[in-house]
Amino acid sequence: MHFLSHSLENYITEHSQKEPPLLTELTRETHLKVVRPRMITGHYQGRVLSLLSKLISPRSILEIGTYTGYSAICLAEGLPETGQLHTIDINEELFDLQKRYFNKSGYGHQIFQHLGDAVKLIPSLEMTFDLVFIDAEKTQYDGYFEAAIKKCRPGSIILSDNVLWSGKVVEPLAHGDKATKAILEYNKKLVDDPRVETVLLPIRDGLTMSRVL
Repeated sequence: MHFLSHSLENYITEHSQKEPPLLTELTRETHLKVVRPRMITGHYQGRVLSLLSKLISPRSILEIGTYTGYSAICLAEGLPETGQLHTIDINEELFDLQKRYFNKSGYGHQIFQHLGDAVKLIPSLEMTFDLVFIDAEKTQYDGYFEAAIKKCRPGSIILSDNVLWSGKVVEPLAHGDKATKAILEYNKKLVDDPRVETVLLPIRDGLTMSRVL
């Protein structure tokens, strides 16, 4: 579902910061070589993530769901020279592609790749995160959030992607649609959770910003 007309979407993109050439190259390679290329973050949302990261100035970032590495590079743009970004994905086939672009971006020495189940891996990361970006298996969002918030401090920001789920959140729930059901429950949880203050932003497919209290 497109929440805005194509002409308005194009206008918004044209009047936002330009996409870095490396990310244009990554987008092209993703569309040519990788299954489900629509999963890539993309120009506009990528610039939103970059600017948010720069405003937050995180010393440490946790990303859950790497895909081909586009969003990780955008988030890394806000890191100080000594900062770290830890990104977790379950698809080992994309590991080398991610690494190649991380190195080309200049942030390769700051980005640490992890393979496996994020819910199990996060507790083993012995650090606190200033910024978290959740964009992986939708039925596991609650588990990701609970694992991540334990690694956050007051003031940390947790971003959750795809929370409008192509508009399905305001449509009758189809029988057996586990992903939409999980997103509906997750959105309700965040707005009611006393540990965070939350705003849902209508950016692309929905981006929730939660500040840990």
